[in-house]
Amino acid sequence: MHALRGNGIGLRTPHYHHFLQEPVAIDWLEVHSENYFGDGGFDLHVLDQLARRYPISLHGVGMGLGSATTLQELHLQKLKRLVNRVQPILVSEHLCWSSIAHRHMNDLLPLTLSQSALNLVSERVDFLQHYLQRQILVENVSTYLRFADDAMSEAEFLIALSQKTGCGILLDVNNLYVNQCNHEEDAQQAIAAFARLPQNIIGEIHLAGHTKTELCVIDDHGSCVDPAVWDLYYTLCRTISPNIPTLIEWDTHIPELSVLLGEAQKLEIIRQEVRLHHG
Repeated sequence: MHALRGNGIGLRTPHYHHFLQEPVAIDWLEVHSENYFGDGGFDLHVLDQLARRYPISLHGVGMGLGSATTLQELHLQKLKRLVNRVQPILVSEHLCWSSIAHRHMNDLLPLTLSQSALNLVSERVDFLQHYLQRQILVENVSTYLRFADDAMSEAEFLIALSQKTGCGILLDVNNLYVNQCNHEEDAQQAIAAFARLPQNIIGEIHLAGHTKTELCVIDDHGSCVDPAVWDLYYTLCRTISPNIPTLIEWDTHIPELSVLLGEAQKLEIIRQEVRLHHG
């Protein structure tokens, strides 16, 4: 099986024909798991074809690990079926909640960063890893509020979660920057905290664009990576490792494939610079 390494992009419908016509110069692909839960159809056909050519990372957006309601059995079954079919290198989910009282909200809603929430999410991660018979990664999320009774930072929460469950971490650098702007948090300090972990705990990195408004910064994945986020990525490569597989995310206002590949080339330039100057 391929190892996940180098630079990836998210596979999006407007780019299917490029990948089906000829090889694309990218190391791996990531897809949103829920988009391929169907029993058939063209999307699943494309994924079947590309999973033979590229290492795949399955990135879930609908599990809601921190939801008060139990994990949905049908969702779990469909995810396991997809994992068995595609044999992805990585499977990931978000540190969030998304459902209550049998109602599902199409958003990644923030958790209270408390011990009780940590216990709940740890139970869910343990269950999911046992169910899938593999390690999963859990991603930090962008938020637009923090709770008064937060007992720890998001970095401390994720580190504790990894230590309790053995899960990996998917570190979204754009989300670190968005939360720095929205909550006056220190993204550099978060990176320093993650740098104290064994290198293999962080299994994947995300970079994406955002939109600045008068009220807050919105993590909309609809533009090129901001220079401030590139600076944070450079810091991460220098202080943790330049070898962690890194994804360019782009989910809204999707551009030509060449734009995403251009962003991915910037990743390689930074990696090489870090290796050259910092060993």
